[in-house]
Amino acid sequence: MPSQDSTLAEQDRFFTEALERDEPRLRSFIRRRVLDAGDAEDILQDVFYELLEAYRFMKPMEQVTAWLFRVARNRITDLFRKQKPVSLNEPVSEEESLSLEDLLPSVEAGPDAVYARNLLFDLLDEALEELPENQREVFVAHELLGRSFKELAEETGVSVTTLLSRKRYAVLHLRQRLREMYEDFGKQ
Repeated sequence: MPSQDSTLAEQDRFFTEALERDEPRLRSFIRRRVLDAGDAEDILQDVFYELLEAYRFMKPMEQVTAWLFRVARNRITDLFRKQKPVSLNEPVSEEESLSLEDLLPSVEAGPDAVYARNLLFDLLDEALEELPENQREVFVAHELLGRSFKELAEETGVSVTTLLSRKRYAVLHLRQRLREMYEDFGKQ
């Protein structure tokens, strides 16, 4: 019967070999599918943690590389299932309550409010023009024209997850610009 020290040494060797052999390809695989670097690193760490746990509780597996990529695919799928489409009319976080509706003056508030509202729409148009074309297109199609991501994916051949990601980056940029506009109006 092998000693506990030799078993741990074997586990360490197995894990180190898998990490050295598969980590660069696995990282690249994940990064091509997950645009946020932090999310990609979290998934990579989760995959290797699962490998360590699986190896400690099971017999060694024969197709370690295939298993790692399958787990990575599952974690990526889980990540995209958790993400929901973002909108300019939703606050960015619980701490931040700024939304497009909060920023726009009411039309009923008189001519000055209508002028300010039109000015904000002009500034929003400028912010939209700053976006990369693929982000702008998905934002306009989904947020302004009300088209579904499924419909856009079928039409363009781009996956729903990629479209969701593009819209998310567009919304984050536009929210930043709205925040700047709001601060500028507060100074006047």
